[in-house]
Amino acid sequence: MAAHDASSLTGVLDRLDRLTDWEKRPRGGMRVGLDPMRDLLRRLGEPAADLRVIHVGGTKGKGSVCALIEAGLMRAGLRVGRYASPHVESVTERVCLGGRPVEEPVLARALSRALDAHEAAGRDATAGRDATWFDVLTAAALLVFGEAGLDWAVVEVGLGGRLDSTNAVASAVAVITNVELEHTEILGNTRAAIAAEKAGILKAGATLVTTLGPRDEAGRVVAARAAALGCPVLRPAIPAGASIAQENAALAGLVLDHLGRNGATGTRAGRSIPLGGALLDAAALEAARLPGRLERREIRGPAGLVPVALDGAHVPFNLAAVLRDLADDPALAGPCIAVVALAADKDAAGFLAVLHRHGAQGPGAEVICTEMPGRRGHGAAALRGLALAEGLAAEAVEAPDEALARAAERAARRGGWVLVTGSLHLVGALRSATRAP
Repeated sequence: MAAHDASSLTGVLDRLDRLTDWEKRPRGGMRVGLDPMRDLLRRLGEPAADLRVIHVGGTKGKGSVCALIEAGLMRAGLRVGRYASPHVESVTERVCLGGRPVEEPVLARALSRALDAHEAAGRDATAGRDATWFDVLTAAALLVFGEAGLDWAVVEVGLGGRLDSTNAVASAVAVITNVELEHTEILGNTRAAIAAEKAGILKAGATLVTTLGPRDEAGRVVAARAAALGCPVLRPAIPAGASIAQENAALAGLVLDHLGRNGATGTRAGRSIPLGGALLDAAALEAARLPGRLERREIRGPAGLVPVALDGAHVPFNLAAVLRDLADDPALAGPCIAVVALAADKDAAGFLAVLHRHGAQGPGAEVICTEMPGRRGHGAAALRGLALAEGLAAEAVEAPDEALARAAERAARRGGWVLVTGSLHLVGALRSATRAP
């Protein structure tokens, strides 16, 4: 097979994987900037120039909010594309058309063209020569969207916002789900500093939709950015104690309401459909379910089937919300046996402290610490040391599949359940070993 075979996704991914992939490397030396991305798009004929974009950033929930907006727009009969990251099992999950991952030949052709643009930039010594793995994939996604005749593109920020590859496009609506400490070596050490980076996706002429209040540390920064640009700010009414799903649906519904109030419509069965939160009916909510987000599965243990929950939570506040929501599931009433792997830049002690508090308030918790081969992260033994320091019973099992088997054995013995968490990459590595209930 030729290395430049544009019909084979495997062959094109081999080319792509030669580029710098910051999802697999320590990010302390990460190059950020939009010049390489803009050069690629220029060389590809500005495929995003005519796209109507809803841009979604934030610490957590952005992927689910994107999927909900996509599902609502599709319920109105609109042609929608969604760009997301990271993927769980297949890279095609990152580029969706009509609610489905793009076909492999379509993505392969777009990636091949984006890689050709990168190589041409190298020959011409222009900014695109420094494009990363994520730059090229983002350019390919926008190329797919530009050629698909979409009504809307829903684009998820990769990291931060201001200098993220996705910020090379203009948007009609910018969503910031929430702001907590993450990627501090790149984005800053305070919520205010991180908010300034995330608010960089907001541009003049757009509307901001966010949960952040005007008196919140991060919310003040975001509101100031909106005021400076003359952008209206919309905030959903979220009741105290709302679940993750309810909060995400409130954000997505407010985006749809805003579009509808500004005259956006769809067509279904030959009838004009106004956009609005009412489009998030049961069918839309079901269509918006994503793998690895509060996903219930099961695995066969030595004494029968063991309940499993998969969630890529990687910051303490989100894990706390995940555990709170899972507590409503009667099948998960026993002790939690958590399989955990965390990237090196994550607050491992804070994350494990949440698990300890959960166990102390209920039937107990244990941790099987593992690693993600080929990705930057805490070693299993080091993670176990942090877990023990937090007061958790913990083991270190380097191989993720062996860690899952050990967790299933422990859960079966104790009448408990397994939680796979800390990283969507870990979830992706283990999901195929589980099955739907």
